[in-house]
Amino acid sequence: MSRKKDNFIPPSVATDVVIFTIIDDELNVLTVERTYGPEGWSLPGGFVGEKEDLEEAAQRTLFEKTGVKDVYLEQLYTFGDPKRDPRGRVISIAYFALVSAEAVSAKNGKDTKGLKWQPLKKIPKLAFDHNEILSYATKRLVWKMEYTNVVYSLLPKYFSLTDLQKVYEIVLGRDIDKRNFRRKILSTGMIKATKMKEGGAHRPAIMYQFTDKDIRFISNPFGQFLKK
Repeated sequence: MSRKKDNFIPPSVATDVVIFTIIDDELNVLTVERTYGPEGWSLPGGFVGEKEDLEEAAQRTLFEKTGVKDVYLEQLYTFGDPKRDPRGRVISIAYFALVSAEAVSAKNGKDTKGLKWQPLKKIPKLAFDHNEILSYATKRLVWKMEYTNVVYSLLPKYFSLTDLQKVYEIVLGRDIDKRNFRRKILSTGMIKATKMKEGGAHRPAIMYQFTDKDIRFISNPFGQFLKK
């Protein structure tokens, strides 16, 4: 007896990438203005190539839109609501990335007519379920910032302790006690003093850089130093 072949329509697979950076002391997200189906603003993304694995597709999207490589990129979640895309059945594997604004060179793609960094607090209604993806990514980012050293990807190569603290405060949304923060950050070994920056009429400032880009988990996280 011959076995009847199953009939099915395979879904399309895409990756969407939430790309965060700091601009004018605000957490910003890169959005793209779509040219077709559906129009409006969305997160950067695209379909996974036939010979690509998921992370390769996400890295390609990141590079095509920002021109940067070797930054923090993490798989976030799989979004598979059958009605999430009006064009058909599309399953999206979402990622989030952290980039330094100084390193980014945003680019348009063939299916977009505009790229725009938008403050997280002012994000409009996005296409598909991208507001849900963004909300999920923001929560993950806050957790990562408290417990790991992923902040390295939001800063330039050289930075001051004030710069570093400001990034933490922007992402966590609260002021941090300066003295305790500095004592804690220096005790982790994840940054080192590298050079002095001339301060004009003031004394030169010590500049720091990260010792490496290996992900580290931090005991007694920074959340304990948040001011009430």
